[in-house]
This record gives sequence, structure tokens and C-alpha cells, in this order.
Amino acid sequence: MKIVIVGASGTVGRAVVTELEKNGQHALIRVGHRQGDLQIDITDDASVEALFARTGKVDAIIATTGNLFFGPLGEMTTDNFSIGLQDKLLGQVRLTLKGQHFLNDGGSITLTSGIVADEPIAQGVNATTVNAALAGFVKAAACELPRGIRINLVSPTLLTESETAYGPFFPGFESVPAARVALAYRKSVEGVQSGQVFKVGY
Repeated sequence: MKIVIVGASGTVGRAVVTELEKNGQHALIRVGHRQGDLQIDITDDASVEALFARTGKVDAIIATTGNLFFGPLGEMTTDNFSIGLQDKLLGQVRLTLKGQHFLNDGGSITLTSGIVADEPIAQGVNATTVNAALAGFVKAAACELPRGIRINLVSPTLLTESETAYGPFFPGFESVPAARVALAYRKSVEGVQSGQVFKVGY
């Protein structure tokens, strides 16, 4: 399969690349904001269109990227809140809307959310809202995508690799290695399910 991985240089993205490189069965196109085979700004329509113009037809699109805003609700502004909406939410939606037209029949799209969609944390209102919205988008989009195209969402808990930096924000949460999270992306790409949220570690 020819697979585009947006966010390939991140912690999850690197694990997904390692997993999908096994056995040499897939041709991977690594995409990042500043790194990778190709570059993209997921907040910009023209940038996303230019990416797919260069890749041509593909069999799968994976997004493991997207920025969020973390901060106290009492001090949050609409500009703060817009960060997650414009980047992680609309960025992944944009990849879907544009990318669907470059998928071969029976292709797949895999987006990324996180545990805070279901289990809110302090200062995480923006993250919870965005991740929950992605679940709704995937559920509805699966009903309308043509030509046998599938779409799923991977929702991991705290990554073990990120525990030092982010562990204090997730008191009492168990972490999960990125390599285990990567298996959910393989399931989405190579499996048959659509409209599903693959929860990893919770």
C-alpha cells in the first residue's frame, strides 16, 4: 500500500512508521511541518491540496498531528480556544475532505484524538472538546464516504514516552508505549472496520 503519514516525525508518528515498515509491505510517504519527505501546514487549504497533488493517488492517509491549547477555563479566550479548533480539529478534517479524492477505491483514513475525549483533565477543556468532536466527525463521515473508503480514529491514553513531560497533567492515569498505539493504526489501515474509535490503553 502507498500510505501518507502526516506527523511522521512525532512520537506516535515515528512508532507508526516503524510498525508499518515491518516486512516491507507498504510504501510510506513521511509528511511533517518542517521534516519528512514532504512538508505541510494542515491549517491551510492550499498546502493540503499541494501535498496531495504531489503524492497522487494513495491507499491510506494517516494523521498523527495537531496542536491544542491547555490552560485554565477562567482565563481562556476565544483565540486560545481557536488553536485546537483550527489546528487539530479542522486540520484533520481538512486532510479528510481534501484527501478523500486522492484515495484509491477501498482506501482508508485514520485520524488521531486522545483519552481526554472521554476523561477530562484540568486545563484540558480545549483538548476534550476537539477530541470529542473528532469522534463525531469520524462516525458521521463513515456513513458518507464513497467507493469503499473507510475512516477510523485512534484514541490513545498518555504515552509512556511522554510521561516525564505530561505525566503531572494525568494523575493516576496509566501510560502506554507508542509502539502499542501504533498497532491500532495498522488495524485501521489493514482491517475492515469503519467509523470506529480505537481506544488504546483505557
